[in-house]
Amino acid sequence: MTTINPSNMFSEYTKLITQFKLPGIDVAAILESRRKDIEALAEANMTALAGVQQLGQKQMDVVRSTMTELQSLVTRLRSPSSESAAATGEGVQKTLQKAFGDMQELADAAYRAQTDSIAVVTKRFAEHVEELKALVQPKK
Repeated sequence: MTTINPSNMFSEYTKLITQFKLPGIDVAAILESRRKDIEALAEANMTALAGVQQLGQKQMDVVRSTMTELQSLVTRLRSPSSESAAATGEGVQKTLQKAFGDMQELADAAYRAQTDSIAVVTKRFAEHVEELKALVQPKK
């Protein structure tokens, strides 16, 4: 039994389909439609991957920023001329508010990445429906 190289999978699929001559069926159109499906899935995956990478980078930035601010706050508390409890509480509150704002940005970035990926697949699905309509229509 031979194994199929994933990079040559579509060409193998093409060879298999073109062996059969079916009357009334446009094999080339079917193959072109499948090629577009594969390209749409690849684009959706690339969009999702870019979104995940952006999300991961943003998370690292948020953690780094929050930790730096908290470290600065702790350093100020330990100094001999430390701030009052009210000022310290205000600093903690600002740091937490910024962290929550950053978390909202992360959620928005995740939503955008997901929406962009779904848009690619939805667009291809609509194209696929139109292609099927054209294939089913009798030739004049």
